[in-house]
Amino acid sequence: MSNAMWDALAATPLPEVRRRAAVMDELAGVAPVTVPGAHRLAWNDRGGQSAVWYFAEDGRALLLTFDHESDLNLYAEEDYDLQESFYKGVPESLVALVRDRPENYESLNLTDPGTGRTIHYAGGVFWYDGTRWHVSDGLTEYCEDEDADLFADSGFGYCLDSYRFGQDFTPEAVVKVRSEDGLYEDEEEKEAALLTLREAFARHDHDAPL
Repeated sequence: MSNAMWDALAATPLPEVRRRAAVMDELAGVAPVTVPGAHRLAWNDRGGQSAVWYFAEDGRALLLTFDHESDLNLYAEEDYDLQESFYKGVPESLVALVRDRPENYESLNLTDPGTGRTIHYAGGVFWYDGTRWHVSDGLTEYCEDEDADLFADSGFGYCLDSYRFGQDFTPEAVVKVRSEDGLYEDEEEKEAALLTLREAFARHDHDAPL
């Protein structure tokens, strides 16, 4: 299984992954959340796409991605068992972070009509075992069976693009990309954005790897 962004994530030390997640969480205006045993950070594009990170206290992590325009958007399916299957192969202690939890903008709940239990929607389910990242067995199997593009249809590529894994992640790099996208009307607005970004990045210097 090869994908440039997946390879870049795999090569990034977890403290640096967490630093980038913390910066993107702030830039997206998402409030960090502490859940039992983990810290939740997230990003969304305000259009239905999202990346949600759970950094567990024991050094493991869970990453959920969601693209509402992809074939792996299960929201309209209302199939609890299918969504549950996407978590196959992920340790139950990590799945517990998104099971029977309040829903939020990035992660809506799907309810089991038989038991009333809930689990968060996700098109992509990925986890870190303390040493390396994995794609969930259930997601891999589903994509193979349905001939789906795992990294594109899960939203992994789009949702992680702004984290710039494998590339410089600095205020200057972010402003450069946003400027090329036409986000700023003039140099004054660009400079003001750069100052704001520098302040945001500085608040998360403590998350940088040693």
